[in-house]
Amino acid sequence: MAFENKEFELRGINHLALVCKDMARTVDFYTNVLGIPLIKTLDLPGGMGQHFFFDIGNGNLLAFFWFPDSPPAAPGIAAPGDRGLVTAHGSMNHVAFDVAPEKIEEYRAKLVAKGIAVTELVDHDESETQVAKKMHPGVWIRSIYFKDPDGILLEFASLTRSIGPGEVKHPGATPKNRERYLAQREAAPKR
Repeated sequence: MAFENKEFELRGINHLALVCKDMARTVDFYTNVLGIPLIKTLDLPGGMGQHFFFDIGNGNLLAFFWFPDSPPAAPGIAAPGDRGLVTAHGSMNHVAFDVAPEKIEEYRAKLVAKGIAVTELVDHDESETQVAKKMHPGVWIRSIYFKDPDGILLEFASLTRSIGPGEVKHPGATPKNRERYLAQREAAPKR
């Protein structure tokens, strides 16, 4: 079932812009390891740096800025780090690329063959841990995770079924919910 935006006719993501430490290394990784075509390069005016665009399919672009004076990476703040998946407000947590369900295991093997550290296949469901021990009808998405040279968390993801309106079951949390969630985390079994 399709969801409808009654305010704006959005057609997807035009581009997501990230920041890299070394544009040449970023181009090498995204073009030679992941096979994503580089389609546009810009030197920014006034020595500001560079802005490059990659075509990730279906009219969507992934862009990178390189600034000569960027502060260093901040894992655990701007990207996942020692605290697991937790990142700061306003941060970009990860980029998930949509891949065909029948290709995800093949793509994992290709990444491993290229020397990329990649997780095992994760079958996400609505169980207590939200990870299934084996594939079953409740699995809604399958994922593998890996990082680019700057530590940006990337995901190859495949929906296994349609998602419908009945799956919006939870109200959005607010800062008032913080203590309740932290108490739940503290009481949860450690993985």
